[in-house]
Amino acid sequence: MNTIAPSKPHASLRGQCLCGAVRYRVNDAFGYAFNCHCSQCRRATGAAFKPFAGIERAQLRLEADQADVLVYGDPQAAHDIRCRQCGSLLYSVVREGAFVHVTMGTLVDAPTIRPQGHLFVGSKAPWHDITDTLPQYDTFPP
Repeated sequence: MNTIAPSKPHASLRGQCLCGAVRYRVNDAFGYAFNCHCSQCRRATGAAFKPFAGIERAQLRLEADQADVLVYGDPQAAHDIRCRQCGSLLYSVVREGAFVHVTMGTLVDAPTIRPQGHLFVGSKAPWHDITDTLPQYDTFPP
């Protein structure tokens, strides 16, 4: 008799903003992760690049009063979710609203996934040198 083992549930990871007003939970089931060097991500984070992990939007649950959440951008299209109190960028809603790009620095718990490469390296900050051996892409890879 063949038996199929039930699929293992994914661990739930905790995330939060700097001040703790906005917290979230996300399943540790990310499909991809990258370091984005585009000028928009650099300006949004104030850093040389934004490490992010992508997952279906339904896999993330906000645990905050909506009054503490700031939506930057068009709520019906691509937009960012920030804390209204401290300004932390928590995640971006992308790909026609179906996915979120979680900023990995806001995760309290360590995810299984690690960045798989660098995106938009053609527009990276001129003062930053990429020194690891991860693949580098000029766009989002296919």
